[in-house]
Amino acid sequence: MSVVLRKAEGIDAKAMAAILQGWLEATPWMPVLHTLDDTEAFCGHLVKTTDCWVAEEAKRVSGFLARDKDWFTAIYLAPDARGQGIGRALLAEAMLGRDVLQLWCFQSNDGARRFYERHGFDVEEVTDGAGNDEKLPDIRFVWRSAQRVSP
Repeated sequence: MSVVLRKAEGIDAKAMAAILQGWLEATPWMPVLHTLDDTEAFCGHLVKTTDCWVAEEAKRVSGFLARDKDWFTAIYLAPDARGQGIGRALLAEAMLGRDVLQLWCFQSNDGARRFYERHGFDVEEVTDGAGNDEKLPDIRFVWRSAQRVSP
């Protein structure tokens, strides 16, 4: 099946929220702090205020990425979209024309940590989580343009 990357539109917020909320609820160590309605409003805000992209397969949103200048705000994939290169494609799109990108990742998110490290992100800072809403230990990853995403 062919995946199309495109700029997110307001109508995509509902599908994006379902992906994000599904991940939150399926992740045992992650506290669920918001309702699906809150998450949908957040995703609508991302679409309006960030450089937001969706991956679409057969007219179904299977993942999304939001970038605000040099910061990733979000990158999430539907469970059945993982391991197919969709995350890598979204990441490569977001890296275009950038010298530096950074993001926060929870220390407990082993899969995401491996993904970022595999694609050239370096650990710049490790915290105890006191500065995030979830109060979970996290890591600030940084990618520099001298490091390229692998095809």
